[in-house]
Amino acid sequence: MPDQKSSLADNARFIKQWLENPRLIGAVSPSGPALARTMASFVDLSRDGPILELGPGTGPVTKALLARGVAPERLVLVEYEGRFCKMLGERYPGVRVVQGDAYNLRKTLDGRIDGRVATVVSSLPLLVRPERDRVTLLHQAFELMGDEGLFIQFTYGLTKSPMPLHAHDVSGAYVGKGSAPILMNIPPARVWRYRKAGHGGRP
Repeated sequence: MPDQKSSLADNARFIKQWLENPRLIGAVSPSGPALARTMASFVDLSRDGPILELGPGTGPVTKALLARGVAPERLVLVEYEGRFCKMLGERYPGVRVVQGDAYNLRKTLDGRIDGRVATVVSSLPLLVRPERDRVTLLHQAFELMGDEGLFIQFTYGLTKSPMPLHAHDVSGAYVGKGSAPILMNIPPARVWRYRKAGHGGRP
């Protein structure tokens, strides 16, 4: 598991990737431990099926999910950057890493997952993407999960949902709930949970 020295190295890798493509990375440092633990805490371990992590980067949320008790073989990581994919595969044996575009899940995961996905945990920088991309992502995630699925997403935008729940083709289809601000993360962040309206209880 990453120690303090490797965490500093992760920050350096993240900054390098951000400088090369700020729109793709969306942050200058990986998620902090408090944020990662909060995201993992919302995963219902009793649900069957793989757990899909989007945009794992250097793996802080992956680490938190494993520490929570998620079996490595249940985790499927979708990461766009090849250097991060290689590092994740070496750092977390048994976890499946898929290199591809998380905003086109239907194509990226075609033939790679059997059965329903239990939960989607996302660290994607949604607020730098057009509304239509975010809507497509949400629709395709629930196609993989079914109506009882849960989509977990963090954001640095503390005042509103990163998913456009009032967009024309999603209005009324989903419900979302944000956590209290996680002030120990730098910058402070909030974790949102989304469900299909009328399914799965409260977010």
